[in-house]
Amino acid sequence: MRKINNAWIIDDDKILTYVLQRIMGSVDSFDKIEIFQNGKEAINHLSVVKKDPDSLPDLIILDINMPVMDGWQFLDEFEKIHLDKKITLYIVSSSIDIQDHNKAKKYKTVSDFLIKPIGKKQIEQMVASYQH
Repeated sequence: MRKINNAWIIDDDKILTYVLQRIMGSVDSFDKIEIFQNGKEAINHLSVVKKDPDSLPDLIILDINMPVMDGWQFLDEFEKIHLDKKITLYIVSSSIDIQDHNKAKKYKTVSDFLIKPIGKKQIEQMVASYQH
């Protein structure tokens, strides 16, 4: 199975991030998993590590409904940052609104939009489709 050096979970739901971290650990394909409570935390960290490809995430799991900076605002900022590394990004949200799904398609950095809750099967599919 493929290895993902660094994965980021950007979501304010502490129970979900705990469960996702456990599932990702059980898949045994992730060396490091970092958790951010909102998009602002993640953007701030990204601006610190952007010059070091080893510190950048290979995979981002992003919620869209968060306080401080939501997923859409994160994506707007994320797409402005020039990175020398391709990062695979999945939106994982409880939103079933077709407008959210259509909006996600407008971002070139978004690989897919998955509906919560996600389980081991979806994580395994993310790993299987990951290309560095």
